[in-house]
Amino acid sequence: MDLRINQLIKQVKKGNHEAFGLIIDQYQHAIYQHCYRMLGNHHDAQEVTQEAFVKVYTNIKTFKQNNKFSPWLYRIATNLAIDHMRKKRPVSILDQPIHSNDHTTLLDKQKSKEQTPEESYERLELSETVQEALLTLPPKYRAVIVLKYVRDLPLQEIAEVLELPMGTVKTHLHRGREALRKKLVEAVRS
Repeated sequence: MDLRINQLIKQVKKGNHEAFGLIIDQYQHAIYQHCYRMLGNHHDAQEVTQEAFVKVYTNIKTFKQNNKFSPWLYRIATNLAIDHMRKKRPVSILDQPIHSNDHTTLLDKQKSKEQTPEESYERLELSETVQEALLTLPPKYRAVIVLKYVRDLPLQEIAEVLELPMGTVKTHLHRGREALRKKLVEAVRS
């Protein structure tokens, strides 16, 4: 896939707008899901996703072909999501549905088709609790948690995406997991 993406990037740099459309088709859903997990809001995730692709398009000439494209794209989307969070504090997710019929999340895809309605409800409730707890984390921890456990990126790639040393990524991951664990324990107790 990297070879195909690199070929498309070369075409975009030469002015082929249709090639950029193919890049968007390839990554749009994944970037939206990433932004949704970072922001917890469908509208904000759509806005930041669109902004990320605009930024990628306007800066595509600065992309170095010997680098991987996806970490560069995720870095742009992550930074925009963090900027968006800073501008829009406090984050309120209580009036936003965690799931909608049109936009399933990775957690939705993991649901078994053989679940009882009670099991489905419990899973949905758990998913909402995890999402709410995730949204209370500081952006630096939230970004690492989302990239590791939702996007399933290796630590080295997370370090590239966030432009952080590996040790810092490991520290943020550890502290983020611990903070998330505490939030979930609090939620269960209440």
